[in-house]
Amino acid sequence: MSDKEKAQAKRKPRSKPNRAKSVKASSANAMPVAKIAGKAGLHKRNAHQGRYDFERLVKALPELAKYVVKNPLGEQTIRFDDPVAVKLLNQALLVEHYGVTQWDIPQGYLCPPIPGRADYVHRVAELLANEAPKLNHKLIRALDIGVGANCIYPIVGATQYGWNYVGSDVDLVSVNNANVIAQSNAVLKGKVECRLQSNSRHFFKDIIQPNEFYDVTTCNPPFHASLKEAQQGTERKLNNLYAHKAKRGQLTLEKQDAKQGKAPTLNFGGQKAELWCPGGEAEFVKNMAFESREFADQVLWFTTLISKKDNVRWLCKSLEKAGAKQAIVVEMSQGQKISRFVAWSFKDKAQREQWLKLKSK
Repeated sequence: MSDKEKAQAKRKPRSKPNRAKSVKASSANAMPVAKIAGKAGLHKRNAHQGRYDFERLVKALPELAKYVVKNPLGEQTIRFDDPVAVKLLNQALLVEHYGVTQWDIPQGYLCPPIPGRADYVHRVAELLANEAPKLNHKLIRALDIGVGANCIYPIVGATQYGWNYVGSDVDLVSVNNANVIAQSNAVLKGKVECRLQSNSRHFFKDIIQPNEFYDVTTCNPPFHASLKEAQQGTERKLNNLYAHKAKRGQLTLEKQDAKQGKAPTLNFGGQKAELWCPGGEAEFVKNMAFESREFADQVLWFTTLISKKDNVRWLCKSLEKAGAKQAIVVEMSQGQKISRFVAWSFKDKAQREQWLKLKSK
């Protein structure tokens, strides 16, 4: 060995390459997390592109007509702080775009904005199709955790893709109402069934039965950790809405109400289990992650919406501890709002492809 080679050997100990290799191996064992950035606008298959067509919606549901007003730009709209107007808008959308003619919810229950809810289902469907280009959606079996009285996710999945959907909820009124919706509409009959979760600490236990298999689950977790926090969140949203309209010179009746000291209205409603739970969203999704591993052999993809961006990292850490093989963060962009869902599987790519072969044409 030359003097130069001896000097290089002293500067670069033999043990160093081994340490680098060890770090690389440890990194390779970590659960891979892929991210799909959201493109501007709703999913291309979402029926709710652009502004609402109120002429068509009023034809679909004439009762909506008396709630249609014009904004300062002369465009037709409704007062989104009016719970009755919001519910009628949803009924009209369901008739016009989904063929659901019999839909109602008990007073005070969550009446969700349908376009964003539909986007979640469309992007979950795309996730499945990306792994199985010849996927036969009519063979897909889905489970919605926290279906609510409105039954929106099963409605979208069943009517847009032909999925067979089971919904679960801890609230008996919600389960009964969702089942009435499913049984009262021809487009949902035989495709949607809702079950009561009798233990609020559980997600999949007692809902997924032995020898039942699901290709995907969906969930819209409670955002808040308490009723007070939920009410404060509502006030913030309405104040932000007023500020945005004031900035654009569009002071409306809602702003006048605020000036007169009228309390903000939770226009979309919501019961306890729909809006908050102990520990809030972070605790909810952590517990869901750890329980999901008990059903690793019965579910291909678990998914859940995540309202707070910081909770994505928290969930992924929990999933890695639970032994998930893959996680995917899918962003959704709707106007100024960026939302997201996380999907995870306890099966590797080859196992997932084998599973979906049985669901392909």
